[in-house]
Amino acid sequence: MHLPKSRLSGFTLVELIVVLAILSIILALVLVAINPAKRLSDAADTQRWSDINNILNAINQYAADNKNLPPGVTTTAMKLSSPGATGFCNALVNGGYLAVMPVDNSDGGAFTDCNNFTTGGTGYTVVRLTNGSVQVSTQNSSGPIKVVR
Repeated sequence: MHLPKSRLSGFTLVELIVVLAILSIILALVLVAINPAKRLSDAADTQRWSDINNILNAINQYAADNKNLPPGVTTTAMKLSSPGATGFCNALVNGGYLAVMPVDNSDGGAFTDCNNFTTGGTGYTVVRLTNGSVQVSTQNSSGPIKVVR
C-alpha cells in the first residue's frame, strides 16, 4: 500500500543541502568577524608590552636602590640573549626585582636561566640612550615595540 505524497514526512535532499549551505555561509561570516588569528596576535603583543614594562620597572627599581643601572646597560644595545646579559639578568632576577626574566619566544629562543642563554634568548633588547633614559624593545610581526623611560 502506498501513502499519498502529501502524507509523507521528512526533508528532501535539496532542503537539507540548502540548510547546510546557509549554515556554512553564516559560520564563514562569523569566523571572519571574530578573526581568531588577529586575536592571538593581539594577545601576544599585549604580553610583550607587559614584559617590556616589567623589565623597565625592574631597571628603575634597581637604579633607585643602587644609584646605578644594572650591569651591561650601556649606549650599545644589549640583546638579552648574549652571554654579556648574564650580569644584567642576575642583577634583576637574583636581586629580587623580577621573579623571572620575561621571554618572548617568537624568535625561537629557548631561554632557561640567567646563566644559560641560548640562541634567541629572551627576545628583548636593552639600551641606554644618549639622554640617559633606558629603552627596552622587542620585535613583533608588524614591527618593533619600544618603550623608553
